[in-house]
Amino acid sequence: MFERFSSGYYLGELYVEPHDGDRAAIQRADHERVNEQLYADGEGIERLDAPLVMKLDSGHIPVDGDEGVPSGTLAVPRPLADDDLPSRRNVLLADADRAESLLRWEGWEPYVDV
Repeated sequence: MFERFSSGYYLGELYVEPHDGDRAAIQRADHERVNEQLYADGEGIERLDAPLVMKLDSGHIPVDGDEGVPSGTLAVPRPLADDDLPSRRNVLLADADRAESLLRWEGWEPYVDV
């Protein structure tokens, strides 16, 4: 689904469409698979529901998993959607380190098991 593009990003092509939700989303199984392949470090029990961070056009957006989104599709909230949607688009996916930095900058804290 995604291939290494640069030191901080993977590149993939997704069908991008607007939706009425307040967060961007991809199909839950795709979300978990990408989380496991690209974000997990293989140590202990790992969380597979942390938001992915994708760059669409010029902005970064956190992306959750949602059962109602078809596989291979990125559903973006209507306020973030441009007039050219729906369409197939190249999408950048931040690697684990960059995603964590971007999410922390927005105030997201990863789950810590105590």
